[in-house]
Amino acid sequence: MKKHDVSLNGPKKPRRSAAKKRGEVAPAENGGRYYYKGNRHKQLRAFVSVVKLGTLTRAAEALYLSQPTISLQLQALERELGMSLLERRRRRINLTDAGEALYELARPLVEGWDTLDRDFQARVKGLQAGRLTIAAGTSTIQYLLPDLVRRYRERFPAVQLQLANVTGKDGMAMLRADEADFAVGSMLDVPNDIAWAPVQHYDPMLIMPPGHPLAAKEKITLEDLSPYGLILPPQRLSTYRLVDLVFQQQQVPFHVAIEVGGWDVIKEYVAMGMGISIVTGICITAVDSERLAVRNMKQFFPQRSYGVVMRKGKFLSAEARAFIDLVRPGLLTHREHDDPGHSQR
Repeated sequence: MKKHDVSLNGPKKPRRSAAKKRGEVAPAENGGRYYYKGNRHKQLRAFVSVVKLGTLTRAAEALYLSQPTISLQLQALERELGMSLLERRRRRINLTDAGEALYELARPLVEGWDTLDRDFQARVKGLQAGRLTIAAGTSTIQYLLPDLVRRYRERFPAVQLQLANVTGKDGMAMLRADEADFAVGSMLDVPNDIAWAPVQHYDPMLIMPPGHPLAAKEKITLEDLSPYGLILPPQRLSTYRLVDLVFQQQQVPFHVAIEVGGWDVIKEYVAMGMGISIVTGICITAVDSERLAVRNMKQFFPQRSYGVVMRKGKFLSAEARAFIDLVRPGLLTHREHDDPGHSQR
């Protein structure tokens, strides 16, 4: 299990008399029990903040507490649970296995508590305010989300909606940093700490100019594509890697004539006769069917699935749940979104 590395700024333990005066610590005379006993929420909030933010200093600033207070809350939590949560080595600490398990359980509880008032008001009065951030790629924002966004805005006009146009890698980083409520898009590999709920499935499509030699063929094979230059997205994107993998596995040679980003640009270049392309069916519209020759290639290339992506254990706000219910009602029912997973932050 992967450990979290957290920098420790090594606060000195306050003298008992000064600490008592501030009300921060009260190790009782019988067994050294802490004043913080019974306030488990504060302990867990300090623990989660230290792991998320990386240092005691940042956690103390975020919670408007002193570093000694944070340190004492962590010590009280360890003592009351009866096991070590942190391994302290010089100026660095690591999460133990027990600490990792507690973090996965405590994080959604703490996040849910922090947004309780807002979510309660939303549940009672309806979504009248709030903010929702969704991470998604260009094709998802352009082809999949418009109708959902329109319906969401009609129902909840006061919610501030942000669509973060990012690549898959950057979208994952936003989820792990809690900079996005969830993501919508396609996934090839699902990490252990991520929950993936596919909703829409699209076939791979070969697109060509209407007068292209392949347009007259009833059946098209991979070998038929070999002589013609492909127009594909950049190599860093999953579409390029997927196309390359299929050709390599089938040992069919191919060459890329143009690398360019954006399905609309690729379709335009193909329509101008600059090459052919393998695209995902999500980007094919009625207009495209009139200006391009389109053939389904699902016998050679896998389908691409698009759906909701979120971090396991993530507490979803009322704003987020309302949007996901538009994607598919009941999608969050009886799912693994709250199952703990290995953190790969």
